Amino acid sequence: MKLNTTLKTLLATAIAAFGLTACDNAGSAKQSAEKDIVAQIKEKGVIRIGVFGDKPPFGYVDANGKNQGFDVEIAKDIATALLGSPDKIEFVLTEAANRVEYLKSDKVDLVLANFTQTPARAEVVDFAAPYMNVALGVVSPKDAPITDVAQLKGKTLLVNKGTTAEAYFSKNHPDINLLKFDQNTETFDALKDGRGVALAHDNALLWAWAKENPTFDVAIGNLGPVENIAPAVRKGNASLLNEVNRLIAEFKANGKLKAAYQKTLVPVYGEKEDLLAK
Repeated sequence: MKLNTTLKTLLATAIAAFGLTACDNAGSAKQSAEKDIVAQIKEKGVIRIGVFGDKPPFGYVDANGKNQGFDVEIAKDIATALLGSPDKIEFVLTEAANRVEYLKSDKVDLVLANFTQTPARAEVVDFAAPYMNVALGVVSPKDAPITDVAQLKGKTLLVNKGTTAEAYFSKNHPDINLLKFDQNTETFDALKDGRGVALAHDNALLWAWAKENPTFDVAIGNLGPVENIAPAVRKGNASLLNEVNRLIAEFKANGKLKAAYQKTLVPVYGEKEDLLAK
């Protein structure tokens, strides 16, 4: 009986040790995979980058089915630096609400989708160095302008799910009714249809949209704190994070970031270089 007890104890100890070793090995394998992600991208010869498909001038699909916009130009520069060609990108169309999930589920390696850096988001993804500055704005019809947030009390404001506009108004103005949509096109169509008195989004996007829709005006141009737009990678993906940080710094120094701005944003905003992060 005593022998059996001893054997059981030894067996339990061995099983526990094996389990710990397996966990350690699994953890080491995961860390190794994260460390080697840049090498894996180079081996595959393609980088998967999440971009918007309906948010000009930052990320959109043109009439010929080509990805265009400011974020897309930066993506092409990153692909050229890593893989030698701007064509070695698999563009993955994303929406504001699924940018984090696409990174967590490994559907993309990198997100370049006008992604505002916030403390809450930084807990679940890793942001690289910022490349643009942004604040919130509110656009409304010119014949019924919203010039002050107080005018929105008890009324319907249109926002996109997963955006800083949704978070800001949910936290700071619970007395405003939010009507939420997944896609930008849906949200702006709702404004045109009169389903809300105004629409809140990044101010740079609203200025661009209002330019194309002159019966509307961004009567509130700067709301809340100025925040940064930055690339994002999966949490813990240190190798790609470090590489993107290096490249963003390089693009700021060699003029590639400014060239992307001049190609895609100057035709919309004019020379507003304060939009670019230093």
